[in-house]
Amino acid sequence: MISRSLLLFMSCLVVAPKLTASPAPPFKSKPNVIWIIVDDLGYSDLSSYGNKDIHTPHIDGLAAQGVRFTRAYATAPICGPAREGIITGRYQQRFGGEYMPYEHISPEYRKKLAMNYLFHRKKFPGLQTLRVHMKANLKNHVTGLNKDELTIADVLKKDGYATGLVGKWNEGYGENFYPDKRGFDYSYYFQGALTRYVEDPIDTNRYKGIRLPWAFSDIPAWAPRYGSSAIMEGRNIVKDTGYLTFSLAEKATAFIDKNKNNPFFLALAFNAPHDPFQAPVEYMNKVSQEPDPVKRVYYAMILALDDAVGQVEAKLKAAGIADNTLIFFISDNGGAAYTRATDNAPLRGGKCTQFEGGLVVPCFMKFPAAWQSASVYSNPVSALDMFATTVAVTGTPLPADRPYDGVNLIPFINRTVSGVPHPVLYWRNGYTKAIRENSWKLYLNEKDNKIFLFNLEEDPSEKNNLATKYPEKVAALKSALHSWEVKNTISPKWPSGADIHIRDNNEWLWFPS
Repeated sequence: MISRSLLLFMSCLVVAPKLTASPAPPFKSKPNVIWIIVDDLGYSDLSSYGNKDIHTPHIDGLAAQGVRFTRAYATAPICGPAREGIITGRYQQRFGGEYMPYEHISPEYRKKLAMNYLFHRKKFPGLQTLRVHMKANLKNHVTGLNKDELTIADVLKKDGYATGLVGKWNEGYGENFYPDKRGFDYSYYFQGALTRYVEDPIDTNRYKGIRLPWAFSDIPAWAPRYGSSAIMEGRNIVKDTGYLTFSLAEKATAFIDKNKNNPFFLALAFNAPHDPFQAPVEYMNKVSQEPDPVKRVYYAMILALDDAVGQVEAKLKAAGIADNTLIFFISDNGGAAYTRATDNAPLRGGKCTQFEGGLVVPCFMKFPAAWQSASVYSNPVSALDMFATTVAVTGTPLPADRPYDGVNLIPFINRTVSGVPHPVLYWRNGYTKAIRENSWKLYLNEKDNKIFLFNLEEDPSEKNNLATKYPEKVAALKSALHSWEVKNTISPKWPSGADIHIRDNNEWLWFPS
């Protein structure tokens, strides 16, 4: 059981932003920290969240000496902005990062994308789930994590931690955005939003894939690795000849092995199960009973991801440091329902919407030094809390020149403090925005002039829009959301690069990316 002294220590650190000096470490030695961030994993894609078709024992097993969260919220329903919130512990709207960071998109490339969507609409009009409108290119804008922001790696490195990034970066391009500029001692990564799992020429005896011509990401996802999709080690482009999920696990275990005798922080950002949908044949064979060819590849990718997480856990045990390692596992945003591989059931919607399916994600926290049994926590928590919990557990000081928006979760989970971590949560991506206050949620789409109001306690699947029934509640939540915007946000630092048109049930909604 967790000690009384540790409980007292952690209860005084519920709100991490006020830390200006390092408190006494709560453990004999500073704990190691691993953040496992996966890409587009749907709410119901894991066994522990209701998937009856596959088993994910390694990921689900994180709760055996930790916590599984049933209402963990991303700060955006799309990867770039969501990851800025995770890595800084601050709402990304505080520093203008609410859209995807883009490289320059040429007119020729935009035309190619448009032709692909036109082709699909003609060939599969009944299956269409998404349209996209590419906007003017962002040639004259700097897009990426604000240079004045501190990442969790910046903070922990200053406190003596070895820091590593393995996997998806997606925080900007060019000189000022390399991981070594943002606190990471070691990095093995790709800069952009997506890359292939297997490069050409594909050995079809070992790997299988399936195209998704209805998905807006299909063309760039299947392009050869180049530019932002190239694999890099430090600042050098390298050739990765393996299956990328396993390559990332190998680099992660090598980093752990190298730094096992000193405290370390590792951001392990798998791109699975984001498209392109590519999987090893041996994993395809494990789901041969699945009749849907898209779901079969998708499930095979998740099984490979589960084994990759298992490799990391095995390395921690072999090194004798598993009990002193804090692990967070989280998906950056909700599952991409437009791929037709996942639907986030029983939640409504998915990626690129601010319905629960786009925002509520699978999330675990494992910390054997604090827990010896499994727990499930159902109050709303935020991806922002990973930062605050990490600095509290490590006893790391934070600068006093900026507010932080996450909280240390451990006192809430251990019930040493009353209340909930977040009575109110906020979201904004341009003209789409939302607020959750206690059990009420307001979702606004100003481009479509849509207003949604839900009571999540009574209607977690958001089936009943109560906006016309409770206009006074709509007005109150609008006022609270506006107050947050005025007091705590700035205008976006760059425009969105595309408007995405998502079909939810029988209606279309725009979303700015």
